[in-house]
Amino acid sequence: MRNITVIGSGTMGNGIAHVFAQNGFITTLLDINQAALDKAIVTIGKNLDRQVSKGTLTETEKTETLGRLSTSTDLKTAVANADLVVEAATEQVAIKTQLFADLDAAAPAHCVLATNTSSISITLLAASTKRPAQVIGMHFMNPVPVMKLVEVIRGYATSQAVTDTIMDLSKMLGKTPVEVNDYPGFVSNRILMPMINEAIQTLFEGVAGVTEIDTVMKLGMAHPMGPLQLADFIGLDVCHSILHVLHDGFGNPKYYPCPLLTNMVRAGHKGVKSGKGFYDYSHGGKELIVANEFVK
Repeated sequence: MRNITVIGSGTMGNGIAHVFAQNGFITTLLDINQAALDKAIVTIGKNLDRQVSKGTLTETEKTETLGRLSTSTDLKTAVANADLVVEAATEQVAIKTQLFADLDAAAPAHCVLATNTSSISITLLAASTKRPAQVIGMHFMNPVPVMKLVEVIRGYATSQAVTDTIMDLSKMLGKTPVEVNDYPGFVSNRILMPMINEAIQTLFEGVAGVTEIDTVMKLGMAHPMGPLQLADFIGLDVCHSILHVLHDGFGNPKYYPCPLLTNMVRAGHKGVKSGKGFYDYSHGGKELIVANEFVK
């Protein structure tokens, strides 16, 4: 594989494009919004500068990385020569299924179609195409340039050859791939989201406060970040959506989002991305918010 197209220029998309370009791949970043693409390139540049300042990248390597990266707002043009497409668009089933149908029609016959979805069924997305054997999950972790894990998810029809190719490709990116099967939440979010939801439920019931809950998990369980701070970092709306996928997929009430989480998302408090969640990020720092104001 040489030509990579990444769809979606948000946090995950620009991170994925960054990693591919840095590792020698000709990379096209696609988005419907040119302003979003321009912002993504600035972000990638700043992240590369950070690597240079830390001594993990040279100025020449930074220049070469940016030279392998281009942007596009036209899907057909962006995927015309693609060997691999990695979709990192909005985490909504309708958007992704339509996108995979469009990709199937526009991408070369040999092209593998991957998705960075954190919870949506790979098998469902593959059913929107005429190439289900070539559809696979490639779930990167945030921040992509730093985190080593790639969860490689096999759909019901994903071929062994495609799985092997993506496992090897992930290693070429300096990542550690882990192969899992296509069931709700895969491994990462099937385990993580109930923990986050239970931490929110613990806050909702008044057992302890935000900092107390996070401190217990950091100091007692050796987690680098407490579950409430991590939820803010992921996005409370994303956590809410994944929990619904788990609940719908398994039918078990333990996966249903805590009412406090639902109220916070409805109020627009989505974590770091909105400036407020369980903590206040609006002034560039992390200050505690009394989240119980939403328990009504």
